[in-house]
Amino acid sequence: MKKKPFRHRFAETLQFMAKRRKKQPPLNKPLESIVILAKERYGDSIMLTPLIGALRREYPELSIYIITFNQIIFNFFSADPNITAVYHAKKNLVRYYKGILSKKCDLLFNPKDHPSISFLTHSMLIRARYKTGHLNPFHEGLYDYLIDLPKHTHESDRNLSLLSIINAKKDPQRHKPYLPPLPVSENITNFLKTLQPGRCIGINISAGHGGGHRTVNQWSELIRNFPNETFIIFSAPDDRDEKIELEQQHANVRLSPSTRNLKEVGEIVKHLKILISPDTALIHVASCFDTPLIGLYRKSLIDHNQFAPLSQLQKVILSPTPDVIDIESDSVTTSLREMIGKLP
Repeated sequence: MKKKPFRHRFAETLQFMAKRRKKQPPLNKPLESIVILAKERYGDSIMLTPLIGALRREYPELSIYIITFNQIIFNFFSADPNITAVYHAKKNLVRYYKGILSKKCDLLFNPKDHPSISFLTHSMLIRARYKTGHLNPFHEGLYDYLIDLPKHTHESDRNLSLLSIINAKKDPQRHKPYLPPLPVSENITNFLKTLQPGRCIGINISAGHGGGHRTVNQWSELIRNFPNETFIIFSAPDDRDEKIELEQQHANVRLSPSTRNLKEVGEIVKHLKILISPDTALIHVASCFDTPLIGLYRKSLIDHNQFAPLSQLQKVILSPTPDVIDIESDSVTTSLREMIGKLP
C-alpha cells in the first residue's frame, strides 16, 4: 500500500482538530481587514496583483495584509503602496505575532488549490471571522467556504474569484497585473535612456524550473535568422555566462546591464517590440505592460493554461515533451516572423 505524503497526513490531522463550519458567501458584514497568504514564486505574486488592485479600488480604507514565506516575495510586496503591511512568517516572529497573530481579521484567503503544510498551518494560526480557500479534499473543514473552479483556471482568475465571496464588483478591463515600484539602479536608468520604444526584441534565456532551458546554439540560430532586428538578452545570475556569450557572438545583440529586481526587468520589457521567453516570471512581467509575447512552454496542462500569458498579442508554442529544448527552431522562427508582421 502506497504511503500517504506527509502533507496529506498533516492536513488530515488538522481536519480532525478543526471546528469550522461551512458558511455561504457573501460576507454579511462590512470588510475592514483581509489577510492573504502569498505563494513563493514571482509569477504567482504578479498574478496576485490584479486582486490586490481590485480590493484597493473597491475598498479604499481596507487593511490588506500579506503573509510571505521567503525574502524575495517579502521584498516584492513590501514595495506595493496598495498593501497595508507585509509579514514574513519565518522571520521577525515578534512583529508577526503583534501585527497579525494576536489580532482577529475579517477575512483570510489561501490562494493555493492543494495542501501545503505552511499555508495550512498559518490558516489555522491566523484568527479570522471568515476563512476561504480553493476546493480540495484536504481543505474541507478548515475553511468557511471553498471556491470551486474548473481545473486549470488561469491563476489571476483564481485569485479574482475571491471578489465573489465579498460581493465586490468584477471588471475584467481593470483587473490587470502590475509591478510594485521597486528601486531602479542608475545603470538601468542610463540604459533606458538609450532604448527606443518598440525597436528591440527581448530573449529570456533563463527558466524557473527544470525543462525550461534552450541551448545557446538554438538562441543563436534564431538571432541569425533576423539580422535586421536588434535583440536584448535577459538572464538569471546562473545564466550570466550564456548571456555574455550571445552578446559577444552577434553584432545585432545589444549589451545590457544585469537587472536586480523585477521592476528593473519590467522597465526594459515595456520598451520592447516583442519578448520571447520560456514559462517564467517574465511571461507575467510582459503581461503587466501588454508587451507582445512568444511563450515557450513545456508539455504541461497546468503551465500553459493556469499560467498562460495575458498580453493581447501573444503566441504560445508548446513543446511535445516536458522540455522546451525539444521545440523545433523553425516554429520559433516562424512565430517571430508572423508576430513582427502583425505589429503596426
